Amino acid sequence: MDDDALTLERRTGLPDALRVLETALPRGTWEAHPGFSPLTRFWLQRHLTFREILSNLKAGTDAYLNGDTDPRRYGRETARLARIFVQELHGHHTIEDQHYFPMLQTLDGRLDRGFALLDADHDALDGHLVALADATDAMRAGLGSDDPLSPAAMLGRHLDGFERYLNRHLTDEEDLVVPVILTYAPEIG
Repeated sequence: MDDDALTLERRTGLPDALRVLETALPRGTWEAHPGFSPLTRFWLQRHLTFREILSNLKAGTDAYLNGDTDPRRYGRETARLARIFVQELHGHHTIEDQHYFPMLQTLDGRLDRGFALLDADHDALDGHLVALADATDAMRAGLGSDDPLSPAAMLGRHLDGFERYLNRHLTDEEDLVVPVILTYAPEIG
């Protein structure tokens, strides 16, 4: 697989060379593994929370576009959720990049390229987070315009694309990181 095919926007999954541990420890076996810690559960729960917030943003935008939600409420709730989402996801990635991933990467050299891939994903997602904040601001500003639905529809399209990228990243990250933790049981704190 060439490097361009591994970018977040084009990747369809981790290449086989990065699935060396995941093959032995597939997703359905993780929670029963003796090395599955409360911290690993918490980390996976954070990922679920990001997916849920994004789903709520999409549902709220769809409801507004369908005429099922008051514009002021939609604007206020969407801005609040988007702000939380952007701040929390950025903070989550910062902790991973600065603390967890450098330590985990030392445990199995076969996965160096995988951690580089996740780092590149974080950089790509930062750009998408900025675009999400901009689209949210445009939606809020557009609520008082002659055409309030167009900026909301643009936000909806952005959320659809972001959901694909985020799900790809989170799934690949989980498939790489959790098997490392279960295999090597590092002291993480």
